[in-house]
Amino acid sequence: MTRFHVIIPAAGSGSRMGAEAPKQYLSLNGKSLIQHVIKVFDQATKINNIHIVLSEGDAHWRSTYLNLSSKAQVHYCGGDTRSATVLNGLHAIEAQVEAEDWILVHDAARPGLSNLLLNQLLSTLEHDAVGGLLALPLADTLKRADNEQRVAETLPRTDLWQAQTPQMFRYATLKKALTTFNGSATDEAEAIEALGLKPKLVTGELRNLKVTYPQDLAVLSALLNTNSL
Repeated sequence: MTRFHVIIPAAGSGSRMGAEAPKQYLSLNGKSLIQHVIKVFDQATKINNIHIVLSEGDAHWRSTYLNLSSKAQVHYCGGDTRSATVLNGLHAIEAQVEAEDWILVHDAARPGLSNLLLNQLLSTLEHDAVGGLLALPLADTLKRADNEQRVAETLPRTDLWQAQTPQMFRYATLKKALTTFNGSATDEAEAIEALGLKPKLVTGELRNLKVTYPQDLAVLSALLNTNSL
């Protein structure tokens, strides 16, 4: 029977936040970002395991995080890039998964994923031949800047989407995609595309934004207070 496994790459430093701790450990509504992330997957009955991939020298993880879920396992094998961290995580769990099992990769600093949206992703992709990802159709006009930060070009936004996570693909396919990708893929879908496959886009939510800059915490807190987890 096909199972569902989550990988949370959490080996980054979050330098753009300008905080002392990596951003996955920053507080949002009384809990760290990664606690919010683990909670939603713990509550999902279809999810079998949650794998948190940390850097080898992570000094911020505490045993209380381990107690958040009986599904959770921690692996200290993070890489220099996101794709390297995910691939290291895939190697670390190889003995626990089958080739056709689903892997859901979700950002540690994307704590607004709702139970409803996760279930929608699972039900949409469970029988899909390729897999896919949450994403939002772009609503804003896009501008390309020149070297002086002046507008060089206006880009049509038709058919453009902003990728989110989770991104959900079969174990063997995702491992092959990341292993053979030339360079460092910005997300799992890009590596899958390089195999000649077309991931399915599943409409996400604004609250599922990734915390990147300090102001993102205030925006996300307001969104979560309006639409509680």
